[in-house]
Amino acid sequence: MKDKIKDLEKIINYNFKKPELLLQALTHKSFDNIKNFEKLEFLGDRVLGLIISQTLLNKYPNEKEGIIDKKYANLVNKRTCSLVAKKLNLSKFIFLGSSHKRLDRSSDKISSDCLEALIGAIYMDSGLKSVEKLILKFWEVYIINSTVTLIDSKTKLQEYSLKKFKELPKYVFSKKTGPQHRPIFKTEVQIPNSKKITGFGSSKKNAQQNAASKLLKILNI
Repeated sequence: MKDKIKDLEKIINYNFKKPELLLQALTHKSFDNIKNFEKLEFLGDRVLGLIISQTLLNKYPNEKEGIIDKKYANLVNKRTCSLVAKKLNLSKFIFLGSSHKRLDRSSDKISSDCLEALIGAIYMDSGLKSVEKLILKFWEVYIINSTVTLIDSKTKLQEYSLKKFKELPKYVFSKKTGPQHRPIFKTEVQIPNSKKITGFGSSKKNAQQNAASKLLKILNI
């Protein structure tokens, strides 16, 4: 057990003052129903959120809050945590009960939960600066490559209309013109308290996107 702990400490480049905290962070409830990593996981989730939030605000000072929020969600979700856990080979250090050993040792959820517990344990052991070093080191590549999928105009208008009026935008197909091989579709869109806006495109879908885009510009969204 001591060798196991030492091996992980080398991987994360951190030596615990209180090794019992690391031991608890590696213990699944199937192994010990009382002293396991659940509470440390709860703490670690909040610590991770705080550090990632602060890092994003420092890194992207001119970015809109909505974009920061989406980047944040991508960086702290279970998928990213499980990817970091795999980098650390964390699953091989987790103490599991016999009922879980065969099926769940490689479970993404268990390994990501354990990673959050590890973050909580380091915070409990020596505070925010120490755990910040670990997070910035192992999340660095994900922070650098953090991207946000751009929301198309039709979806953006729909979200706005639902939020403000609890109604979907109304699209009305007007007509199709042009030759068969190069048709032009004309569509109108309207939301409560707006004028009807006309859009054009090579398909009904493209015409709707064009109309939605025009209306968003008018609404300054």
